[in-house]
Amino acid sequence: MSRSADSGPIWARPEPAARRPRFSRDQIALVALAIADAEGFAAVSMRRVAAELGSGTMSLYRYIDAKGDLVALMDDALMAEALVPDGELPADWRAALAMVARGTRATYLRHRWAVHALQGEAGAGKSAPMGPNGLRHFEQSLAAVAGAPFDTRGKLDLLTIVDDYVFGHVLRAAELQARSRAQPDPGEIDAIMKFVEDQLRSGRFPQLQALSDDPAARSVTDEAQLEQRFELGLQALIDGAFRAWAYPAAGIN
Repeated sequence: MSRSADSGPIWARPEPAARRPRFSRDQIALVALAIADAEGFAAVSMRRVAAELGSGTMSLYRYIDAKGDLVALMDDALMAEALVPDGELPADWRAALAMVARGTRATYLRHRWAVHALQGEAGAGKSAPMGPNGLRHFEQSLAAVAGAPFDTRGKLDLLTIVDDYVFGHVLRAAELQARSRAQPDPGEIDAIMKFVEDQLRSGRFPQLQALSDDPAARSVTDEAQLEQRFELGLQALIDGAFRAWAYPAAGIN
């Protein structure tokens, strides 16, 4: 059912010409996101989305050509969620960049499967051209740093570094959530703990031994501390870039 490769991205193709299409692309994307949120990205398929919409799989092909189109719509729907509402972007570039980062973080925390499924190597072969909302998000990001005292390369580097930080944070949050929900074999846990304790008693790991005796160390795996840690790191990253790049000759550190 797929069109030829020269048909372009889904957004360059018109929606069904029927006077009153039964579904919109936005509806299809939202249904696919709901399936992924509930059961994981692997559960998303043309057949499953069609069933949730109360349609036949072949009918869905009137709206999208293939799974790649579905992934593209899902990715662009995520970008729509991440956008800062019109008129709310602060004038100060540091505050604006932080707001964009928070919006992206909040979106991917709501859809914790998405970073692994749609970004990087895991998304190879499923990656989509930037859609309308992706373009809006990039435009908003550029607008956020428009007043920053950096050249074009510096601004793009900063946006990339902040994105890396946000996605890394979301991956860590997803890992902590998965661990908290896991039900490991008690016997396996006991064996692991015994191994670690034996290693610490050997005296070869004094820093780890001290850390294991410090109650404050437990905060590292406390999900309640994630937002505070995110804000601390985000501000340090933005302020550090400003100091290092805006005044390189002064040696401010």
